[in-house]
Amino acid sequence: MTVQLDLLRHGETELGGGLRGSLDDALTPLGWTQMREAVKGQGPWDRIVSSPLQRCALFARELSAQLDLPVSFDKNLQELHFGAWEGQSAAALMEVDSEALGLFWADPYAFTPPDGEPVLEFSARVLSAVSRMQQEFSGERVLVVCHGGVMKLLLAQARGLPREQLLQVPVIHGALFGLQVGAKGQLTEVVG
Repeated sequence: MTVQLDLLRHGETELGGGLRGSLDDALTPLGWTQMREAVKGQGPWDRIVSSPLQRCALFARELSAQLDLPVSFDKNLQELHFGAWEGQSAAALMEVDSEALGLFWADPYAFTPPDGEPVLEFSARVLSAVSRMQQEFSGERVLVVCHGGVMKLLLAQARGLPREQLLQVPVIHGALFGLQVGAKGQLTEVVG
């Protein structure tokens, strides 16, 4: 059996752009609006699974209560940990570490930010969460509230993109994408 995962990226956060990673930022009022607008007229879902970081979890709890759906939290859906780069903007990093940032943008699998999480490990943990959902929620439609990096990884795989193009997948705040996860774990993007 398959499972449909509707991936929802969190909205804008209080501390703004840059590499937020494992920082636990709160949503701005606009961030809440972005997420609420994204789910209007969507679904129906059987359950919600969310990253435990508050920029995802608080909205997941709110929507769960509104729709009377079960909600659970999976730490494997957290954003990539950027190590020493956490909280930094790309512009700031260009000033102090442009060569390393260039290496990361060119192939995030081949270059890990200082003290950061390797993308191969990030990929393994995200895919383990997807595999677990495919097994536990087979036949269901699940809203997954998560992060830009998680969505880029899954969409790149579904689209068959080379690993160097991972960071080129556009995922704006409040974006909603559908994925079908097959019995053998294959990912297919659901369009429309």
